[in-house]
Amino acid sequence: MRVIDSHTEGEPTRVILSGGPDLGAGSVAERAERLAREHGAFRDSVVREPRGSDALVAALLVPPSLPDCAAGVIYFSTVGNLGMCGHASIGTAITLAHLGQIGPGVHKLETPVGVVRVELHSDHEASITNVESYRLHKDVAVTIDGLGTVTGDIAWGGNWFFITRDLPCALEFDNINQLNHATRQIRNALEAQGWTGANGAWIDHVVLIGPSDTADARNYVLCPGGSHDRSPCGTGTSALLACMAADGQVSAGTEWVQQSIIGSTYRLQHVPARNGRIIATIRGRAWVTAEATLYFAPSDPYATGIRAPVRTP
Repeated sequence: MRVIDSHTEGEPTRVILSGGPDLGAGSVAERAERLAREHGAFRDSVVREPRGSDALVAALLVPPSLPDCAAGVIYFSTVGNLGMCGHASIGTAITLAHLGQIGPGVHKLETPVGVVRVELHSDHEASITNVESYRLHKDVAVTIDGLGTVTGDIAWGGNWFFITRDLPCALEFDNINQLNHATRQIRNALEAQGWTGANGAWIDHVVLIGPSDTADARNYVLCPGGSHDRSPCGTGTSALLACMAADGQVSAGTEWVQQSIIGSTYRLQHVPARNGRIIATIRGRAWVTAEATLYFAPSDPYATGIRAPVRTP
């Protein structure tokens, strides 16, 4: 399997160029459903240890079903498919430029949740115009042992997020273990207390928002696999801007600089969309870090990734 690895503001992406399963015809959304339903071992083999990690997002390139798109992309992590991923979209754009498949200017990617507009600014910088983002629930309160009551919004930015400014500690790199534990508690509490995204969707990301000395805000983002986002999280910040726009706290066209827990930044702007939703544009940088061939030996007991052992009574 041929892959190209990159990082977007610190968060890794693995673009799969060849060697993936035959997903048949249809839209990218339909093929993503087949990948989720029929090819779990393939996904695990790419992103789980020993080849990957909880922080890694894979982007499987497939032929687009729409003629005006440069590529079709299916995103997945160690817990399964992702609808959309901001950092991986930027990483995919920079990878396509590295391959000479796109040049500076505007292009489109067909993703499972819709068409994403990409503007390539240079070999290492691109902007992604995200799918529509919106707030589903405002001021959701969950009670958590040791943390008390945590209040936040449930919002969509291409994935489902719980966004809160109730911080368990300062948003500092040295506090990552404490932040990870707290956000896992929050996610577990949301699930236990019956909170979901639209149509019962799992709220798989938790965002903590705090002040920054050099940006408009700093965040810590818990990702579905249990790791944290090294980038400022494009879909999460899109969801944040949807909440802030609904409350009149940020105006259309105003630049918002979002800083990650490691200090990297995205620059975002938004425009209004239908029914109070917004469309955010995310600008960030990415660098190719490796070109590789992945091998899968039949004798390798971990060829399809390392999983927790099955416990027996």
